[in-house]
Amino acid sequence: QVQVVESGGGVVQPGGSLGLSCATSREIFSFYPMGWYRQAPGKQRELVATITPGYIRKFGDFVKGRFTISRDHAKNMVNLQMNRLKPDDTAVYYCNVLGPGGVNYWGQGTQVTVSS
Repeated sequence: QVQVVESGGGVVQPGGSLGLSCATSREIFSFYPMGWYRQAPGKQRELVATITPGYIRKFGDFVKGRFTISRDHAKNMVNLQMNRLKPDDTAVYYCNVLGPGGVNYWGQGTQVTVSS
């Protein structure tokens, strides 16, 4: 079983910043891509950002340089730093691991609300 443990999220004002973290086992972290997707009410789940063990990054079109994704080898963790947040960024954010055999593993989701 692939463990996916999320932390972070919460409420922030427009223009503010927020960080999300996702931890897994050392083996999974070392060999498989990880990242974040989000789903707003009434919308499909969409890519936010992913990063491979080789540091290849991919971002959703809406990010436009506002977010960064990084790997923390000491904690087997992927961190998403979100800056210049907008109300449209309000959604449930899910950590994803593209694990062995191409199977997707998901965290439980964490709410991000951008509101004044």
